[in-house]
Amino acid sequence: MYFFHGEEKYLLENSLASLRKTICPEGLGGFNYRRYEGAGLSLEELDDAVNTLPVFSERTLVEIFDFNVFGGDGKERLAGIFSDLPDYVCLVFIFDTIPFKPDRRRKQDADLLKNADAVEFAVQDKNLLVKWIKRHFEDAGKRIGNADAEDLAMITGGYMSALHGEIEKTAAFSKGEVVTRADVDAVVTPVLDAVVYKLTDAIISRENNAAMSILDELLRMREAPHRILYSISLKMRQLLAARVWVENGLDGGSFMDVCGIRYDFQAAPLMKTAKKTNLAKCRSAVLACSETAYLLNSNPEPEECLIELVARLAFLG
Repeated sequence: MYFFHGEEKYLLENSLASLRKTICPEGLGGFNYRRYEGAGLSLEELDDAVNTLPVFSERTLVEIFDFNVFGGDGKERLAGIFSDLPDYVCLVFIFDTIPFKPDRRRKQDADLLKNADAVEFAVQDKNLLVKWIKRHFEDAGKRIGNADAEDLAMITGGYMSALHGEIEKTAAFSKGEVVTRADVDAVVTPVLDAVVYKLTDAIISRENNAAMSILDELLRMREAPHRILYSISLKMRQLLAARVWVENGLDGGSFMDVCGIRYDFQAAPLMKTAKKTNLAKCRSAVLACSETAYLLNSNPEPEECLIELVARLAFLG
């Protein structure tokens, strides 16, 4: 029995595909594969599913998506089912839209976990991600440098599920053997956070025309003004924290932990930008974002509020 959970859906889906291929080589239309949505699954149906004998095979595979294992009723019944699973069943609970939150201090949750392997599919660290990107480009007959692989990871948010499609698209577009940053910029659609990083850096560098151009790009991407403001505000709070870290000579790893930043290639632009400004300006920037958030809720033209905010933030440089 497995509990599959975590943010990296690409790895989770690959592991599921591997299980399916191993246990059900005849395909998913056979008698030995069952899939259920947890919201409508009763404990009686679950009990029947795990106790149904395989047909012309050694095992059955039962997948259950988003079943409230730890927060629902009937935990004693569940513990009884889990403690007496037949040898021929492979039971997988996939936590996709509901969180995986067992409380190991509670005996009931500990009992439910006793006979299971909890597998977390976490977002990969920078080094593993860069190697993965390079390997996938090599599979497509292309090469990419470490710096460009890092940039690709950053502008796609670092998720393999997004990267997989962008790698295929970039490899097909690139005319040479080596994929360049120009190839990436030509075809890859950056995530909102990546564009906001560029915006923040342009503001600090006093590149006001570039900052307005980037804001225009965000609006043309049809991003909701409230979402754009949230991302700008988040970056300004992180920039304030980065400036505190710079002034106090604190460890970069602790900065990432406090700000919830996964990759050092996401933290590096903030640290670089923080060195160009001062603490008072960073604090004023955070306040300006808060004031804009208040105005945005009552303004019939929220885009104008964002343009005004970017103009106000120009003083940061």
